[in-house]
Amino acid sequence: MKKFSLYITVMICNFAIAQQVPAAKQSKTIAITNATIHIGNGTVIEKGTLIFSEGKIIEVSTVVPAKSDRVDIIDATNQHVYPGFIAPNSTLGLVEIDAVKASDDESEIGAYNPHIRSIIAYNPESKIIETARQNGILMAQITPRGSRIAGTSSIVQLDAWNWQESILKENDGIHIEFPQTFRKSGWWAEPGANEVNKEYIKQINDLNAFFADARAYNLEKSSQVNLVYKAMNGLFNNTENLYIHANNQKQIIDAVGFAKNNNIKKMVIIGGYEAYKVADILVENNIAVLLKNPHNLPENAEQDVNLPYKNAKQLVDKGVLFALENSGDKERMNTRNLPFLAGTCAAFGVEKEAALKLITYNTAKILGIETQCGSLEVGKDATLFLCKGDALDMRTNKVVQAFIQGRKISLKSHQTELEKNYKEKYGQN
Repeated sequence: MKKFSLYITVMICNFAIAQQVPAAKQSKTIAITNATIHIGNGTVIEKGTLIFSEGKIIEVSTVVPAKSDRVDIIDATNQHVYPGFIAPNSTLGLVEIDAVKASDDESEIGAYNPHIRSIIAYNPESKIIETARQNGILMAQITPRGSRIAGTSSIVQLDAWNWQESILKENDGIHIEFPQTFRKSGWWAEPGANEVNKEYIKQINDLNAFFADARAYNLEKSSQVNLVYKAMNGLFNNTENLYIHANNQKQIIDAVGFAKNNNIKKMVIIGGYEAYKVADILVENNIAVLLKNPHNLPENAEQDVNLPYKNAKQLVDKGVLFALENSGDKERMNTRNLPFLAGTCAAFGVEKEAALKLITYNTAKILGIETQCGSLEVGKDATLFLCKGDALDMRTNKVVQAFIQGRKISLKSHQTELEKNYKEKYGQN
């Protein structure tokens, strides 16, 4: 009896936290009318109409369609339509509860892991994903962590039964944690002095040697399979990006040199805290940046306390192609705050629609999915949402409907259920 009672309890708990059923495939044409449409590429259409069918956008205009039984019309008067936001360099779905080791699949042992594919560990049933969708984040780049070469990322849409159905772009690039020039001692409450990394040159040389061996293996086409070296071929044949995680000026300069020495054509800097100092080098070499979360303190005590907020404006002024990422402390639960990072950039000098591009079109272009998503244009996926206010403003961001590839998705979460329960408890509507 005791075992049976435990079994029932487990079943009830599992039912209570079960995944929301992914939305059904779009079956009827939908027209959103009278909306302020933020295209995502810098253009805004007032009182616009957006029509999508079979998961694709088929019209963006100011013409209101005639009523028809074959078209569902959504009157979006006083509402805004945005392309779905994209969270790059994310560990959504790789960790559910930080304190529970069994739910943590963000990293692998070993120093060189290009063959480790984060998408295999991605869990589309993560309850954290639901909280991100409520603020308009509908896509993410699922990225491994932890090693010198952490592994290979993939890009997903956030409404699916399994990782296979989630994929927008599989194996989009390999991630390197570039060697640190300095190491910080102490901890956040009692920071110590910075210490020079005496192994810096050796660590870069080791990386160069690994790349040389991997290139030789892929050129020779050996009959003996080496999965580690084989996984690197996408960098050498230019089908994948090389994402180098680097922040300070010297790191970034050396990372650019490293990519050029290894004849890597498609490179992206992730972090890029001091990218503004080497903007000319980045522009000259056509290197984009996924800029570090601006909601942080400066990295050095002598820097302007507002530097993280101003960073985006400096890169805009210098013509660097960049987007925003929010890795760091509590990054998964804070994914929902991605639009507000763009809002902060707007508050510190970036024009509002240009700030929107930092989480839509620019992100899509850097990740190589701009022909499919990132802006509301004919032929692209109908991955978008309706909002009652400014989606970049935490005071007015209220997403009322969202669609992924034309499918109307649920915006419910554990949090909305709690809100509903307590409103009923205290007699509030």
